[in-house]
Amino acid sequence: MAVPLFDTDTPLAPFREQIIERVSAVIRGGHFILGPEVKAFEAELAAYVGAKHAIGVANGTDALTIAVRAAGVEPGDEVIVPSMTFYATAEAVAAMGAIPVFADVDYDTRNLTAATVKAAQTPKTKAVVTVDLFGMPALSAQIKHETGLPVIEDAAQAIGASLGGKRAGMLGDAGTFSFYPSKNLGAFGDGGAIVTDDDHIAEIARALRFHGSKDKQSFEYVGYNSRLDEIQAAVLRVLLPQIDAWCDGRRAGAQAYVDAGLGDHFKLPGSLDGAVPAWHLYVPAADDADAKLAKLNAAGVQARAYYRTPLHRQPAMAQFAPAHELPVTDELARTILALPISPVFTRAQADEVVAALAA
Repeated sequence: MAVPLFDTDTPLAPFREQIIERVSAVIRGGHFILGPEVKAFEAELAAYVGAKHAIGVANGTDALTIAVRAAGVEPGDEVIVPSMTFYATAEAVAAMGAIPVFADVDYDTRNLTAATVKAAQTPKTKAVVTVDLFGMPALSAQIKHETGLPVIEDAAQAIGASLGGKRAGMLGDAGTFSFYPSKNLGAFGDGGAIVTDDDHIAEIARALRFHGSKDKQSFEYVGYNSRLDEIQAAVLRVLLPQIDAWCDGRRAGAQAYVDAGLGDHFKLPGSLDGAVPAWHLYVPAADDADAKLAKLNAAGVQARAYYRTPLHRQPAMAQFAPAHELPVTDELARTILALPISPVFTRAQADEVVAALAA
């Protein structure tokens, strides 16, 4: 049987009629920008992650750019980022005129550590952007403690995860989310948010999302037109209460892979003590990853190579490429493979994936 990389339709099916009604209510109400749905979703998201503030923005990339600026980073400042991540992590830093400095990652978790950050730190470093890659929380609090730097947590792939009892998004000075449709919590279009307990970061972020103005009359910053719209907020309000159950389903799917014997074919991703991953993607590693990819695809399993060209080797980032090697990043880029995972992923599907590998 075919096994899709993402299955977004099945989990959404029970909520489609409710979503249609909520969207219709927004249309009938005629209030589309920064209205009651956005305000309510911001309050509900803040309560979910345990934040004092949540600020809805147009997408996850804008959330990162705005959060980095709100944390005090200015053009020309250095910001440490992992090279093993999606392009937007570094793009968001470069887009506001700062300098992304690429650091290596831990092999097992695929994330930055205090040691890899300190290896890249210079007197010009003003902040760190950690990434909870594939839904595994990074050690953001430890990195902040050991480096003394502000930490922005890119939790775009990790809503529903936690570390040491704290929700993803709340492990640094501010956290950012993407609500792209394929994410664990996906809208019916683009959307993003910033969460923080820091009043100053929240105040600046709210101004930056609306052209740098706090009152729509006086403009204190050169900001952005980046607002979560009412229709997407209405959709997200229906789906947010489902996120814990959906992430439980993803974690059950990851365990199904273990029980099905996937470890006989791949080195499985590692974890951290106290971590509860959200498994946006399940990404093991193998030396013959490309051969395994071809075998899986031929059997109808929609696996995919992720981040084969890490950020420090991307053409647009050539001017920021480090003089030293990032060996773990390069090794992961060569060997990791994203396998199907979803809130409704079953043991039978895990058996199908392993059978295709063993054939």
